[in-house]
Amino acid sequence: MTGKHIAVIISGLGAGGAETVVAQVAEHWIAQGHRVSLLTYDTPADPIFHTMPERAELHRLGLTPREKRFGAYISTWRKLVRLQRVIGREQPDIVVSFLTKNNLLALIATFGRSIPVICSERNNPERQHAHPFWNAALRLGYRNAALIVCQTNTVMRCFPMAVRPKIKVIPNPIRSPSVVRERSGGSRIVAVGRLTHQKGFDILLAAFALVHQNFPEWQLDIWGEGADRPALEKLIRDHGLEGRAILRGVSPRPGSWIEGTDIFVLSSRYEGFGNVLGEAMAAGLPVVSAACDFGPPDIVTHEVDGLLVTTENPLALAQGMARMMADADLRDRLGRAAAVSARRYAPEKILHQWDDALVQVTGPPPAATGQPHLTKHRVAEATE
Repeated sequence: MTGKHIAVIISGLGAGGAETVVAQVAEHWIAQGHRVSLLTYDTPADPIFHTMPERAELHRLGLTPREKRFGAYISTWRKLVRLQRVIGREQPDIVVSFLTKNNLLALIATFGRSIPVICSERNNPERQHAHPFWNAALRLGYRNAALIVCQTNTVMRCFPMAVRPKIKVIPNPIRSPSVVRERSGGSRIVAVGRLTHQKGFDILLAAFALVHQNFPEWQLDIWGEGADRPALEKLIRDHGLEGRAILRGVSPRPGSWIEGTDIFVLSSRYEGFGNVLGEAMAAGLPVVSAACDFGPPDIVTHEVDGLLVTTENPLALAQGMARMMADADLRDRLGRAAAVSARRYAPEKILHQWDDALVQVTGPPPAATGQPHLTKHRVAEATE
């Protein structure tokens, strides 16, 4: 085999931004001749939303419902034990971890081994309200990371000065949509994300309630699932938006929410990057986005390829939406400019930066002497 054995740690393989990036990076590395193992904390029974490379090796280490009964601390300990066991057996050349808590577990699991760890922070550490233990442990743990990958320059302020020299900024790769966008006549607003406080769908519903009577032909679709569904359903009733604002659930396939969309709105209180915002722009959609930390102000140039509005402000969001809803020419101009702007995040321009990260940590791979590793999916047992 040429190249390195790379173990990639991710919470699961569901419909999320980090999962999208993992699928693309894994596919790219395998094409480069590396061997990629995916270590997840879900189970073989959980669905895989994004297409993962056939030659990736899957180790799904999730706990059964019975095992989860003993509480969060015991569950975390069991995850760590299973992770240590797999890393000890597989002996990868490098570990690449995605998401905050996974980063800490990866650093603990590799402690005392000569295996470098690249930690990838995918969100806003200032707004995640992690337990003080996690924050303190991460401050210490990140000192042992070989490299820390962040998605924007501004997120560096969240890290101690001692680890900032280890930070490498790599934006998310944004693929051109594989679905055809159908122009539906200018009447559908779409938002996408987990139904959680972070995504600000309560703010979006309040904003839509301010404008829907002036634009009776417009409908709001929110794609995603999460713990806040009951609260959002109540808000829809309270605002009198039944039949006008609809919680659609998880999209049937990646990017299918693009079909029939006329305006994309991102109402988040905070982000790590905002993958769906980039995907909407790549599809040529006009976008209205909260100018939250981090990501949207890096992706959108106000009045050039989208509209930015004040974060956590229903009135400002309503004004931006109303302006876009009322002006088809504005939608067309900003949508076309968005498609051009999104090209700077094309995978062929971004994925080589992940190659640079590997070289920075482990040195260049040996010269190719044979065919890439041909192992197909090997799904490990949950009790591995």
